[in-house]
Amino acid sequence: MFPPCRSRSQKQTNKQKKKKTVACEGKCVSLSCAWGLIKVIKANYGRTDRTTCARSVPAHQTSNMNCFRGTSLHTMSTRCDGRKSCSVPAVNSVFSDPCAGTYKYLDVDYVCSVYNICNSGDKTLPCGVPIEVIKANYGRTDRTTCARSVPAHQTSNMNCFRRTSLHTMSTRCDGRKSCSVPAVNSVFSDPCAGTYKYLDVDYVCVRKGTF
Repeated sequence: MFPPCRSRSQKQTNKQKKKKTVACEGKCVSLSCAWGLIKVIKANYGRTDRTTCARSVPAHQTSNMNCFRGTSLHTMSTRCDGRKSCSVPAVNSVFSDPCAGTYKYLDVDYVCSVYNICNSGDKTLPCGVPIEVIKANYGRTDRTTCARSVPAHQTSNMNCFRRTSLHTMSTRCDGRKSCSVPAVNSVFSDPCAGTYKYLDVDYVCVRKGTF
């Protein structure tokens, strides 16, 4: 059994572009967004250094710095993506044990505010403080997003990317308090003719002292 998750994580560091939070084995990692929704961008349950979560731990339990659980990102994304807040225990029963005998920790990077804008749609990215676009793609990477009432053959291509999407979004939105960009070929060009596309944007609101 593991202890119930509490509102605070074991360790949290604020950065401008992303949030990073770490929980030692047996504790809980907590993610939250004051605005927007959570999107986990990196996660590992294991150990990659000797110093994190090492206080009062025997040296032989921190010596393995090549301890990775490959499904950590999937596990965290399943539990947290699209939510305002979530808490996940850093325990073997959730992630499975990637390295027996090693004292592990859960290391998570995430951003707030994700928008999916369907083809021909137009949505405003609101902040009230300067926007910074982290990631963007005009295309399709799954069958389910923006797929309602769309023929199956128009959602089957899940390898549709427009490489200049980030540049286009950054040019139009970075530094502004809000921006509106249409998800159309005339703005991004068509990366995959015949596929019903969407604009997937990750961004943060650059609020001093928050990131």
